[in-house]
Amino acid sequence: MKKFDDSLSGNPLRKHVYKEIEKAILDGVFPPGYSLTEGKLSHELGVSRTPVREALMQLELEGLVKTVPNKGAVVVGVTSQDIDDIYTIRTRIEGLATRRCAQHIGEEELEELRQVVELQEYFVTKQDYLQVWHLDSRFHELIYEGCRSRPLKQILSLFHNYIQKAREYSVKSGRAKASTQEHRAIFDAIEAHDLDRAEAAMALHVNNARDAFFEYM
Repeated sequence: MKKFDDSLSGNPLRKHVYKEIEKAILDGVFPPGYSLTEGKLSHELGVSRTPVREALMQLELEGLVKTVPNKGAVVVGVTSQDIDDIYTIRTRIEGLATRRCAQHIGEEELEELRQVVELQEYFVTKQDYLQVWHLDSRFHELIYEGCRSRPLKQILSLFHNYIQKAREYSVKSGRAKASTQEHRAIFDAIEAHDLDRAEAAMALHVNNARDAFFEYM
């Protein structure tokens, strides 16, 4: 983990510390069952114990860690069942977000979405799957923004973050080309402002991603 300057007081520091610990959990640096101690984390991050304590409290609220007597904060992480549940929920609410995006998206947002899909198609031909993976995140972020619903955006952004490893495995499993083709179908429906087709295309995309992940694993 990277060190932070403890002079970054207030919300920014707490947020950065929280994000860094969360990323380490989701990336498997801190596996399930690992004990997180305030002292060790504060030393590794170069901050006082206060932002670490606040970060661990937030992570416990989100279910990524739990407090165990005599052990402190212990990593729970994200289980395979969690991932399956997240994909199932995403099928419904990300489909809804895409439907609303098709209804509300502006011309500038639509053009950026088009560029993301075209870049994905280009990098697939180059077999640069790291770039495809990064663009996958941006594709979904643009849809979350375009749906014009703050609650939907917050929920889906959290879920998307939690399954980042699953998304990486999906690309590694050889689904990059299929995923990009599905993004093209989603974009075409959004561009046509076809609400039903956009919602169905996203639901199919999420279901296919879930199936590919569990098949790969």
